[in-house]
Order: sequence, then structure tokens, then C-alpha cells
Amino acid sequence: MGKIEHIEGIHYQTQRPIRLTFDGEWITGMEEQEHISSSLMIAPGLVDLQVNGFQGVDFNEPGLTVDEVVSCTRRLWENGVTTFFPTLITASEAALSDAIKKIVQACQDPVIARTIAGIHLEGPFISKDAGPRGAHPLKYVQAPNWGLVSRLQKVAKGKIKLVTLSPEHDQTNEVIKKCVAEQIHVAIGHTAAKTDQLGKAVEVGADLSTHLGNAAHLSLPRHPNYIWDQLALDGLWTSMISDGFHLPDAVMKVFMRVKPDKTFLVSDSTKFAGQPAGSYQSPIGGTVRLSPGGRLCMQDNPNLLAGSAASLKSCLEYLARAKLASLPQAIDMASIRPLSYLAKGKKIKAFQKGSRADVVLFEYKDHKMVIHRAIKSGRQVYSSEI
Repeated sequence: MGKIEHIEGIHYQTQRPIRLTFDGEWITGMEEQEHISSSLMIAPGLVDLQVNGFQGVDFNEPGLTVDEVVSCTRRLWENGVTTFFPTLITASEAALSDAIKKIVQACQDPVIARTIAGIHLEGPFISKDAGPRGAHPLKYVQAPNWGLVSRLQKVAKGKIKLVTLSPEHDQTNEVIKKCVAEQIHVAIGHTAAKTDQLGKAVEVGADLSTHLGNAAHLSLPRHPNYIWDQLALDGLWTSMISDGFHLPDAVMKVFMRVKPDKTFLVSDSTKFAGQPAGSYQSPIGGTVRLSPGGRLCMQDNPNLLAGSAASLKSCLEYLARAKLASLPQAIDMASIRPLSYLAKGKKIKAFQKGSRADVVLFEYKDHKMVIHRAIKSGRQVYSSEI
């Protein structure tokens, strides 16, 4: 993982040759060049705030090891992800604590620590309804409980940065206030909440809809319903799984039109991303089935998805291939847009001076973003040539 002082490539937005210069972890400048030696495109590193697992590693599986956390991080680098949130779903406090401990231990490596920018706690404070609950185990679903968040945050040494919950519970708003006071973002998801409950949650600090349009009842009233309501709340950002299975193209187009600057991509990937088709046992949903086309569902209820088998890179590729966004727009939705969300709406620009030196070099062919190099905090963490 060698230190890099500068790098050249074709700017993914302008299509102009550029040179980026680094000082340690930070970008110190960007200059256009007349001629460069590289024909590769250069873009910001991808940022995925919802990773349940990847390529055989599951953060929710009992017995998770430190080596598996490190291995998963390295595989994400290979796929262009330089910042991510390991995501833990509804489980017992003991199981959540055990997983958090392994993630924290892996972060003793400083480059791993900078890549794992936080932990996303997706549950257990969600709806008990079938549909909104998704593949989360009913046994451990509970009302929001600040004591539990506080205990888990102590185990996490402050690394819990995002909590997804449902505001249909009485205790929700007090927990949201306490999370916000502790610099923890609060997202609404896996919910069956009513209009007034959603509005109040945003009023006290909730700022994101987790994978909007998914983890929902199969049938909803025309209006009002919790999808329309969340779209109408200007204080909410929207995260979206654009793998071609979770949402129809028309729905994604509407989300992006309603919130053009506040919609970003997440993969919601599981350990089955990159695995062959077949039936598997999963801590998310029990027995799940991965189709040859890449759709992951619960085997006993194929109408319900069991997370995603896609990478964030393949999600942005789908958006561009379906002509829902240009390639630069899709890359922004998977990189600088989630960073803007984490910065509480501060406008983040690609390659701006003083930003972290997180970049990828790639070629785009046959609608695929082929990663050649990944640089994290000014250090090369992946090269296809090694």
C-alpha cells in the first residue's frame, strides 16, 4: 500500500486530462494537462453507507472474524469502494456487540479505519409488520431504546454513525434527539409510520430515508402512504438501491426528479454479491435464493427481497445503462453525494483541495466500470497490475 504523491487521468466529468497532487492523506491540487501518459478515467472513490457483507463475508453472521472484516474491505477496494459503513441488522444485543467488536479490532489498521468511516445500525428499532420488516427477524425487533444505542456505541468506540429506525414507536422522537446530539445520523426505514409520525421524526432530526421504496407492504393506499410522505419531506435525503431488482426504473426516475440533489446510491450488498446462483442459508432471511440474474429473495416468499447481491459499482452501472443518469451523474450519486449527506448537506465537489485523497482509475467499456487502481487517503490499496 504505497504512498502516492500525484496521479494522472481523464477527468470523469470534463473528459479533460488532469493531474491530482497529494500531500499525505489529502488532495493539494488539480491541474489540467496538455498530455498525460494514462488513458484511464479518474473519479472519486465510491462511498457505500449500507454494506451487510460482500463476496462471502457477512457482518451479521455469528463467528465473524477480524480477518474477514479486513478481507471484505480489500474486496470492496477492488470494486472501487474507498469508504463504507458495515451494516448490522436486527439481532440480539450480544450478537450486535460481538460483530461491532470485530469491526473495531479491524480498525486498528489505520487504512482500514479510514475506509470504515462508521457503522450503520439498521434495526432493531423497526416495524414489526411483515413487509416493512423485510428479512429482519421478528424475535429481536423492539421499540427505540437509547440505553441500547448508548451501550453499543460504547462497544463501537464512537463508530456508530447512522441508525435506521421506524418512527411508529412512542419512544422514537426522544431517541432521535439523543442520537443527533451525539452526532449520529438517523434514517427512517423498515417503517409503517403515519404521516404525522414521519413529519415529527424529521422535525426532531431524522434526515434520511433508508432504501426508499423497499422494505414496504406489497400493497399500499394510493395516498397517503409512507413512500409519498417521505418524498414530500424536504428534510429527508433518499438512499436508493439501483440494482435493477429493488425498484422499477420509473420509480427511481421519480425519486431522482423529486430530490435531484438529495438522492444517493447504496448497494445493501450481502455476502452473496459475486457468488453463484443457488439456495443459501443467511442470517438475513434464513433460506434465501440467488437467481442466475442476480436477484436475491427469501425462498419461502419470493416476493420479498433478502438484501442485494450487487456491488455499488454495478448499481451505478445500471443507472447509466438504463439511461436514468449519465455516467458522471451516477458516479456522483455513489461518491460525493453520500459524502455531502454525511457532511449535513455541505456541497462536496470532486477532487477539491483539502479533501481526502480517495480516487479510482478505471476504464468504461461495455457499460462496465473496470477498476484498475484504487487510492485511499493517498495510498494505493488496489492495482489490477499486482
